[in-house]
Amino acid sequence: MWGAVTPLTYSVPLPGWSTGKERGPVVCSRIGKNLLIRNAIGAHAGSYSIYRALSIAMGQLRPDWRPDLKNTHPPFVLPPQPGWFGDGTGRGEEGNQKNWKIVSFDPWGAMSQEVWAKEYADGLDVRPTISQTMAHIKIEELDVLARKGEFPVDGEIVIRSPELPAFPGVDQGVEVNTYKAAIDPVWFLPGVAERLGIEESTLRRALFEDTGGMYPELLTRPDIKTFLPPIGGMTVYIMGDPAKLLDPNTEITCRPHDSCSGSDVFGSDICTCRPYLIFGISEAIKTAQRGGVGVIIYFQKEGRALGEVVKYMVYNRRKRGGDSAAEYFNNTAVVAGVKDARHQALMPDVLHFLGIKHITNLISMSNMKYDAIIESGITVKNRYEIPEELIPADGRVEIDAKIQAGYFSKKEVTDDTVHKTKGRNWGEWGWVWASRRLRLTRCRRGYHPLSGDQVAPTSHRLVT
Repeated sequence: MWGAVTPLTYSVPLPGWSTGKERGPVVCSRIGKNLLIRNAIGAHAGSYSIYRALSIAMGQLRPDWRPDLKNTHPPFVLPPQPGWFGDGTGRGEEGNQKNWKIVSFDPWGAMSQEVWAKEYADGLDVRPTISQTMAHIKIEELDVLARKGEFPVDGEIVIRSPELPAFPGVDQGVEVNTYKAAIDPVWFLPGVAERLGIEESTLRRALFEDTGGMYPELLTRPDIKTFLPPIGGMTVYIMGDPAKLLDPNTEITCRPHDSCSGSDVFGSDICTCRPYLIFGISEAIKTAQRGGVGVIIYFQKEGRALGEVVKYMVYNRRKRGGDSAAEYFNNTAVVAGVKDARHQALMPDVLHFLGIKHITNLISMSNMKYDAIIESGITVKNRYEIPEELIPADGRVEIDAKIQAGYFSKKEVTDDTVHKTKGRNWGEWGWVWASRRLRLTRCRRGYHPLSGDQVAPTSHRLVT
């Protein structure tokens, strides 16, 4: 019914294949006849696939439901780039994935609605793994920067926010026009393994074992090379004309940023994530207003891809141990087993997706991100560290530790420096007070203060 649909052996097209149509679809659906032609392991929507399963289990969603994709196609074009084709030079043949530019997502993922419209109507369940739209960015710090004259309200990149009826006459600041794209991961397993420097069989075994055996086809179907992992993806924000990214003379400012909800969303001052992100956005705006393009890439890698639970335990260990920059990375390693799990070797894929071959201004101090970008064949002209005046009160420990470990900076940080750099102490009104109050409360309610077991409340005395 759908013609010859063979299992994918590539997550990027073969040499000479100029369209997603020729390459073939990514099909992981188990609906109807799709089960017979599945060429990908996993499910769409990453970690949200679990919520879809819950909706089906509760009868809120039909198992065979498929979305109506009418009018969901992108409002702006990101045309195919050399990096979409193997190593970008036409050498994408089997067994030569070492220099492939994109292995962690499907570069054709935003074109499914158009490329496969007829087949989708006939029942082929191929879904977009990339969506693109246009939006406004509205952030309080940008209002402050605009009022200070850091960048003008030009009516094109930066516009004035409309007045709110509840606050007549009050200046609501500014908003930033952006193009943005959401990208879900679609891994080409041989390419990911090559990028990480391990065997494909080792990668498959680890993914199977350490997801509790969730995906047995990783072992039983070695012929299926494509995997949609249950992890978060990334969001790309573009200020300026995306088409200019292809021009070798365009000034490009880029900040690759890994998510940190504590700082990015709630303003925690224990790290520099939010102020560095805002600095990156402001520099991206200025670049766009100079005729260049600003790019912010927001990766869902909370807590160095170790998760918030681990991150908060590390915070506790840091504060109870004096919070020294000298122990910054060790505190993570003893709790998580590793210092960092973000695996930046996969990070530059999105840059090649956008057609970026050079970065004029890299707003990142990370040596791991820089090395990954350079090794992927993209040049970097300037690197910018976070300005000293933007480092928050409790963020000095993080910055000094990272500089001493190899992060880019014009500041010299020695072993002596990191031993002297200390974070804010919780003190009497911190963990000591909170812990004692918790134990007192638990004792009064008839629970053992440490084990939590229910006991006869014989005393209201503070347990120390």
